[in-house]
Amino acid sequence: MAAVLLRNTTGGIRCLTKGPAFISTTTTILSSHGFGLLTKPRRSYSTTISQDLLDKKVQVYQSTSKDPYLNLSIEHHLLQHSHPDSYVLFLYINDPCVVIGRNQNPWLEVNLPALQEAEDIKLVRRRSGGGTVFHDHGNVNWSVICPPAVFDRDRHAEMVVRALKDLGVTTAKVNERHDIVIAGDGRGNGQDIFKVSGSAYKLTRLRSLHHGTCLLNSPRLKNIGKFLRSPGEPYIKARGVESVRSPIRNVDVDTEDFTKGVVDEFLAMYEEQCGEDVIVKGIGEEDVKDMDNIRKGMDELTSIPWIYGQTPQFTFSSRPTEDDPRERPPLNFEVQSDFNIQFTLRHGEFQTANVSGLKYEGSAMDGDIYDGMISQTLAKGSEDGSAVKLYEIKDWATVLKSATAGQAFKVSDSSLNSISQWLNKVFPGNHFR
Repeated sequence: MAAVLLRNTTGGIRCLTKGPAFISTTTTILSSHGFGLLTKPRRSYSTTISQDLLDKKVQVYQSTSKDPYLNLSIEHHLLQHSHPDSYVLFLYINDPCVVIGRNQNPWLEVNLPALQEAEDIKLVRRRSGGGTVFHDHGNVNWSVICPPAVFDRDRHAEMVVRALKDLGVTTAKVNERHDIVIAGDGRGNGQDIFKVSGSAYKLTRLRSLHHGTCLLNSPRLKNIGKFLRSPGEPYIKARGVESVRSPIRNVDVDTEDFTKGVVDEFLAMYEEQCGEDVIVKGIGEEDVKDMDNIRKGMDELTSIPWIYGQTPQFTFSSRPTEDDPRERPPLNFEVQSDFNIQFTLRHGEFQTANVSGLKYEGSAMDGDIYDGMISQTLAKGSEDGSAVKLYEIKDWATVLKSATAGQAFKVSDSSLNSISQWLNKVFPGNHFR
């Protein structure tokens, strides 16, 4: 029994199914910012995402929230609690945010000072792997959850390609990296290749998740690059996953039309499984606000230890080293030409540190000894034995001062000001959600 999608006079999507499982009359749920329309069958389901819904063979959900932490928590709930044999499509739009992969380094991938200046752009670490992406109201995010037996990395990307082609983007295709790309404007004009949708995955024993974001009409397209160029990149050698930069562009497709096209293709793929066991549902904050699992998911995603503390081990060095011989940009410290700082962090915590070349006041003792004391302060951790956390450093001047507190010497003001200003720019201390 196949589901039939009909476009109503308001531009929404109606899902009518044959058979006794659904009453054919439907209620349209409107989303703000014009993100499509889905329908909710008039039936005595719970207002939450009940297990009754999650046990349906084919499920289509659309979030009416723009909160990236909530949407990723809903997605994770669907992954964890949908029936192992079910097929789930989840669609959502996020408020402006930079989203890094689970195993990425925010200090390497993101221009944190630029995010602070923008103020309205959040930083998010998702639970899946892959690279860094930018979301705003001109992107539609799609997520497919299915049994592992039918999963492959191109299957549902090709589904999105078919939706794009039906909307006139005739040059859309999946490339060897499993990204969706177009030639020129996507409609036969131009040959340059542009990435319009990337993918990430999360695989468990019982379920497989493939999600991506499609650039449709992002108003910030020209500014995305500045948020993804970290001032710390020349100095960091990381073990985590680094993003692969690609030229990008909008495909100039309406978000509502794209949403309907993807839903059409998804239901066509799983037509045999639809029948009376299909659910199409809009999800708002009111639907999930009392669900413990989703609240806990949001608490985790919005926590500073998750966003920064999940970072794999990396080394920062202001000058070339044997392990990282790359040339560095000049530091331009007029009073500090021989300064060097090197440290290794794991999960955002200092493991080793080596500071040299600082200038001091108040004692004739060899500066190398003082450098060693400051290095030890960073590396040994606090008095209670806990490690110093990079993401808890609010101001590097305070750190350098505290390392010499109670001593007969201090870091010179000229040295302190120039070096702390530079470190504060590379590792800004005003951490935010």
